[in-house]
Formats: sequence, structure tokens, C-alpha cells
Amino acid sequence: MAALLPLEDYVAEVIGELSPLEAVEAPLRQAHGLVLAEDVSAAVPVPPWTNSSMDGYAVRAAELAGASADSPVVLPVSQDVPAGARPETLAPGTAARIMTGAMLPDGADTVVKVEDTDQEPGPHPLPERVALLVAPPEGTAVRRAGEDVGVGDPVLGAGTVLSAAAVSSLASVGRGSVRVVPRPRVAVVSTGSELVDPGEPLAAGSIPDSNGLLLAGLVEESGARLVSTARSGDTAEALAEVLVRAAEEADLVVTSGGVSAGAFDPLTMLAAAAREEAPVSLRFTKVAMQPGKPQGHGTIRTSTGREVPLIMLPGNPVSVLVSFTTIVAPALARLAGHDGAATAPAGAAPEPVLGAPLPVRARAAVAWRAAGPRRQYIPVRLVPAPEPLPDGVARDPQDLWVTRWVLPSHRLGSGSHLVASLPAAEALAVVPEGTESVEVGDEVALLALASPAVPGGGHLPVRATSPRSAR
Repeated sequence: MAALLPLEDYVAEVIGELSPLEAVEAPLRQAHGLVLAEDVSAAVPVPPWTNSSMDGYAVRAAELAGASADSPVVLPVSQDVPAGARPETLAPGTAARIMTGAMLPDGADTVVKVEDTDQEPGPHPLPERVALLVAPPEGTAVRRAGEDVGVGDPVLGAGTVLSAAAVSSLASVGRGSVRVVPRPRVAVVSTGSELVDPGEPLAAGSIPDSNGLLLAGLVEESGARLVSTARSGDTAEALAEVLVRAAEEADLVVTSGGVSAGAFDPLTMLAAAAREEAPVSLRFTKVAMQPGKPQGHGTIRTSTGREVPLIMLPGNPVSVLVSFTTIVAPALARLAGHDGAATAPAGAAPEPVLGAPLPVRARAAVAWRAAGPRRQYIPVRLVPAPEPLPDGVARDPQDLWVTRWVLPSHRLGSGSHLVASLPAAEALAVVPEGTESVEVGDEVALLALASPAVPGGGHLPVRATSPRSAR
């Protein structure tokens, strides 16, 4: 029997054949969450002009020397300066009523906030005069043009993930669009003649196509763009036709089912029947993980000659969830430039980034059997700590594990067919290969499930300190 391939090696093999998508120019309204593909410098200064940081009165500071509540300086008010208006030059010996963010008149060098005058805040007719009750230093409540950044100053570097704040920053420095790595377009294909539309009556041997919906949702939750879903029967010819059609408008095709050793598994039949000039090229392997051992990847050549990557997942729903989180999500991260590949130096191979771990580990609230030579991924939910605590687990207020305990979301554990219980799962507990069993109180690492965020939300933690290793 061939040795099982470690998951990290398989993920590296899959994403090592991928490159970030070609950058496109996108308006800022469509750039949120994408990876910047260029260095950006300021086209305009920020602030673009000297302005007031307070509602109040623009003055010359020198004219308020000695002003106080007992001895105010009274000045005529020459003009109103609302935000967005271009003010007239401030005449000597006068004040201008000014709003927050409004351009400071030429000649003014200071703003006295309205609370330090004899005027009431809020909308009122322009007063003829204002009594100024303080003598602030020159420059008080004034934002100087370009004090944040000046024209030509660097703002964001290529490889930056464009958060809401980053997009706002780009707008502030004069950019209306930027070059970004686009969202990957993903086509989903479910295989199996036994599949029927959800809600349809089930004939003997048929099952609802839950995997198509699961994969479609995972694609969108991972920040990619779902372009199509399809189903294929159990013949090599029908499957090849569906795959080529799916690839025409996609950057990645993801399938479920048909990768095992069954006599009617369509993907393995397609691989066996493939000729050298065939548009679909497939490779299969066994990965040291439970669930999700049978895996495959390859390419599809479209009618225009474009080679589209293909990732083939097992058909059982929990296997689909685990495989998507650990394999497809890193592939989407590579295509979208989220793993640093888009800005790696020429010739450099960026390290595969498999996402970020949850900030905590957890303890097992019940015992379960692990997967021996394979790494186990078991859907779990958070539960209160058991009472009493197991032997060897102290109730230490500094021990964060005390309040973070997990229970398999189904009593059958990591069974790959347990789709109905998946909504109860809040994470995947990761049990290292070589582990015979997990006992109550043992520490396990947690893997975040896909969520509405950037691609690559998963993580491959491998070390738990106390599950019982196989002898």
C-alpha cells in the first residue's frame, strides 16, 4: 500500500502550481477585501488644504493677546466659512465664523472654538461681533495642508489587503481606482447520478445534492466569486463535457465525489480513459487526514486554450467541509494574492500560508477515538467546563482552557457523512497523526471554519500536548 501523503505536502503541491490572478484596474467601491497589486503614493496632499478642526472663529492669534473671560477681545465678524466654501482673505482686526473641516481663510492662523466665545453653538444667524474669551497659541485648532501626507509620499504598498480603512485612505489621497488582484471565479461541480435537486422526492438510491450547496456557500464565504454550479452523471464523457463547460468562465473548478476506488467513480474513470490530447488532466493521491483521505487535482483546458486548475474533493459532506477548509481555502488565497505570492521577489517561492489559527486551544469534554496514522479533523462545538473537572486539570483563573471545552457536534465524531449535524459545529478540533485516542481534558488545537472573510481562514495546527499517542 502506498504511503499516505502528509497534508502540508499535498497543499504545497496543489498551490505550488498556482499563481495569483493577473491584476486588474478596479474602482475603489469594488476594491474592498482585495489585494493591492501596486505601490500607491499620494496624488493630493492630506489634508488638501489648511482647515479648521473646530467649529468656532478664525482669527489672527496676535490680535487676541491678553484675552480672557474677564477681559475679552471683541472683533467684528466679517464672513461665514462653511465646509466646502472658498473663503475670502481675512481682513485685519476681524474674525470669520468657521465650521469644522472648512478651509482656513488666508490671513487667519488660529481658530477659537465657539465654546470660548460669547456665542452659542449651533445654527444661528451670523453675529455682527464676537467676544473672544481666550488667547490661544498660533495654530490652535488648525490642520495644515499635507500634515498627514504630502504629494508623492508613499501611502500603501503592493500586497496590502484593502480593508475599509485602506480604501478610505486611497480615496483621501486622490485615487478613484487601483490595480488589484481580482476575486477568483470558482465553478462547482457535483458528481454522481444518484444526486437530485434538494426538496425533490427521493427514489431508491438517490440523495439530495447537499454538496453543491455546501461548496457554493463555502466559496462565497471565503471571499471568492461563485460563477456556476453543475452536476454530472457517472460517465467519463459526461463529466469531461461538464468540466470543460464549467472552466470556461472560471479561475478554479472544484468538484465533489468520484475520487475513490469505486468501479463507477467518474473522475477515476475519466483519468483512466484520458488520452494525451484530452482537455482534462487528473492526478489522485491519498492524504494522511480523516476525513478526506482520497484527494485529487489537475487542470482543464478550455476552448480558448486556457489551463484552469481543478481541485477534486471526496463526496461525503464532512470530507467536503474539511477538505475545503484545509486545501481549497489556501488555493483561493494563492489565486487572490492573499498569501504574499503576488508581491514575492522574482524567482522566490512564497511559503504556503494556510490561514490564521483561532487564538485559543481547547480541552476535550468527552473522550473519542482518534485516527491513528492520520491527522483527524473533527467538527466540534464549545461547551461549559465539566463538573467536576477531570483529574490533572486545575481550576486556575489564569488557565484559559478552563472555560474553553469542546464536544464533537455529533455522537459519531468525524464520520464523513454526518451532514445534518454540521450546523452545530463551531470549529474543527485537530488531533495529530499518531494519536490513538483523545481523553477528557486533553488539549486539542482548533481550526476556524470558513466564514465571510478573506480566503484562507483555515490553519493547520498539529501539536496537542496530551492526547494518548499510539504505541
